[in-house]
Amino acid sequence: MSREEMRSRGWNQCDIILVSGDAYVDHPTFGIALIGRWLEHNGYRVGIIAQPDWHNKSDFMLLGRPKLFFGISSGNVDSMVANYSSMKHKRRLDDYSPGRLAGLRPDRAVTVYAKRIREAYGEEALIVLGGIEASLRRLAHYDYWDDCVRPSILFDARAQILVYGMGEQAILEIATRLKNGAMVSDLGNIPGTAIISKSPPTGPKVVKIPSFEAVSREKKAFNEAFTRSRDQMEPAAGLTLVQAHMKQYLVVMPPPMPLTESEIDSFYSLPFTRSWHPRYDSQGGVLALETVRTSITSHRGCCGECSFCALFFHQGRIIQSRSEASILNEATMLSKRNDFKGTITDIGGPSANLYGASCRKWKKGHFCHDRSCLTPSPCPQLSLNYSGLIRLYRHSMLIPKVKHVFVGSGLRYDLLLKKESDAYLAQLCRHQISGILKVAPEHSDPEILDLMNKPRFEQYEAFVERFKSTATAAGKKIHLVNYLITDHPGTTLAASFQLAGYLRRHHIKPEQVQDFLPTPMTRSTAMYHTGIDPLSGKKVFCSTNQRERRMHRALIQPQIPTHRQLADEALHRIHSGNEVLGRKPGRGTVLARNEKANRK
Repeated sequence: MSREEMRSRGWNQCDIILVSGDAYVDHPTFGIALIGRWLEHNGYRVGIIAQPDWHNKSDFMLLGRPKLFFGISSGNVDSMVANYSSMKHKRRLDDYSPGRLAGLRPDRAVTVYAKRIREAYGEEALIVLGGIEASLRRLAHYDYWDDCVRPSILFDARAQILVYGMGEQAILEIATRLKNGAMVSDLGNIPGTAIISKSPPTGPKVVKIPSFEAVSREKKAFNEAFTRSRDQMEPAAGLTLVQAHMKQYLVVMPPPMPLTESEIDSFYSLPFTRSWHPRYDSQGGVLALETVRTSITSHRGCCGECSFCALFFHQGRIIQSRSEASILNEATMLSKRNDFKGTITDIGGPSANLYGASCRKWKKGHFCHDRSCLTPSPCPQLSLNYSGLIRLYRHSMLIPKVKHVFVGSGLRYDLLLKKESDAYLAQLCRHQISGILKVAPEHSDPEILDLMNKPRFEQYEAFVERFKSTATAAGKKIHLVNYLITDHPGTTLAASFQLAGYLRRHHIKPEQVQDFLPTPMTRSTAMYHTGIDPLSGKKVFCSTNQRERRMHRALIQPQIPTHRQLADEALHRIHSGNEVLGRKPGRGTVLARNEKANRK
């Protein structure tokens, strides 16, 4: 991270310099650290420029020009999400910055960093974009903060190539080709990447999607581009996407094949220090590390495909799990650290109980296009690994100095309803839950849950009863933390009022309530922007007025003093039949169907 550190290693030049919007934390849950360690493992000299001052080019010249390329990421979070709340308010704290100091990363960090690098080293500087911000903005996309469709971030940043997804395979292939003398023009066929071309590729393995100009003008074209790009996310059968931008073309290669167990094991066996860089000690360190310092990632990917979640377009639908031996090795390494206090806070991933899940199609890089793996009910071809999870938990608790092994990740409760999950649920309640279990019903209305691609609320209620009886039998008192989303597309004020009624009747005070945030490249964001579900083609009601959006949360949490006036206003609109600001509800809406009940 400095010239002094370079000299201490005997370097006069870095091969690759990675620029990040986060403070540098050498832990495998931080993308820059994982990519940096992977490149280092393969023989490359890697420099890190973390949270540079973007107001001028000076910080971007601290380590000199790299021999191969600059790699740019906004960090673990999209910079607009990191800097602004769902109501577009400037955030006052940043957990990924030293001392939680806000304002150390610019808006649209990837684009700003690329501009400063070109100022420092000229237009010929080779720039590779990566991370979550680049990954989910690789196509023309709706931007909530500008309330418009923006072009692919490749055009905004004027970079030569973009890596989407987790990126280890693609970034190593790029580095290897450049090291062997390849030109930029030789980087055009790497899975998991996107480039700009002056002419469109053609052939049977190419799919054209509506142009940037078309998706900017026409909402039908926007949804068509979304569905076509979604259809090509199958690694083994995905085709190359081409999207015209002005007089050039964005070319997006298919996703890479799923990682083998040994490949994913190799990433997590790298020599991470699991600490922030010493330069942050005087500033109080980096808070984001504290929640994951003694956690272990067990798998990647999620087959849930929730509409509001970007994991499908980033990590993919196919579960890729580490071996039990690899996880136990990491747990043993953790137990030997001087700062280890006896507790592994999490062994998990996007959904902890999907570790080791498999499907015969996944092994060859395929998945079903005509149905979801989990909704409306789990696919019978989905094989879960509860016996393996129980064994993993028990073996990890036998490691010397390990007193507790907890599951801090959320769980798919719809996979805990059958008798096959009895032993796993009992194991969780007895040993793996610290007193709080996270589940995400999200809402109670069936139509909204369908739009979210979440299981029906009856399944959640069945899980609650099953969980309570299991916890009681284990002699444990465990608190359920319910995650809810307000003002998701399809949610009327009446639907929020009905959810609030359920919560009050069952004496539930929701603690984790999230306002829907339209982030790039999700089905829910397509609904929010177009008012149409891109998969069914049906019209969807959306709250887009900011005051109206705040009313949904006020109904769910009326006990908060600042919510009372908004909750009263929402109730008045519901009872008067004028639920939407400036509009009356049409026939067939949730409000119209339940008008009498709402008045009562």
